[in-house]
Amino acid sequence: GDWDFWIDWKDRRLWVTVVPIVLITFPAAVQAMLWERFRLPWGATVCVLALLFGEWINRYFNFWGWTYFPITMVFPSQIVPGAILLDIALMLSGSYLFTAIVGSMAWGLIFYPSNWPVIAPYHVPVEYNGMLMSVADLIGYHYVRTGTPEYIQMVEKGTLRTFGKDVAP
Repeated sequence: GDWDFWIDWKDRRLWVTVVPIVLITFPAAVQAMLWERFRLPWGATVCVLALLFGEWINRYFNFWGWTYFPITMVFPSQIVPGAILLDIALMLSGSYLFTAIVGSMAWGLIFYPSNWPVIAPYHVPVEYNGMLMSVADLIGYHYVRTGTPEYIQMVEKGTLRTFGKDVAP
């Protein structure tokens, strides 16, 4: 969803809590299916690799091909380390309960550290027009997107209102 699209929304509070909770559902379901039917302990990793492949296709053609947003602004999260830990928990224990408790905890705990090398350059503080903000916020300020809360807030101060992605007087 939107929490994983934009670099300025990948913050230290909500992105870290929203994205791992939402993203674990499909890998866990594929992992359970492959383990139950075939006893293959790599279902989460296969699912995550397929998901990332689809996300890169989507972000390249939709964000770069149609709107020319920089790819560095919309890259997907690094979720392969979490999927590997989820598969390792199932492989070592063979228990769904252990995997649900320990594997999902490992999935959530490794999410931010595995993404930190990619996101760290965007959390550098900069001063812009007398305001202190991060590089990600500065990028989001210059690449205004319709439908984002910041844009809606700016429109609401004026005489225009936004409905979805169209602006009307």
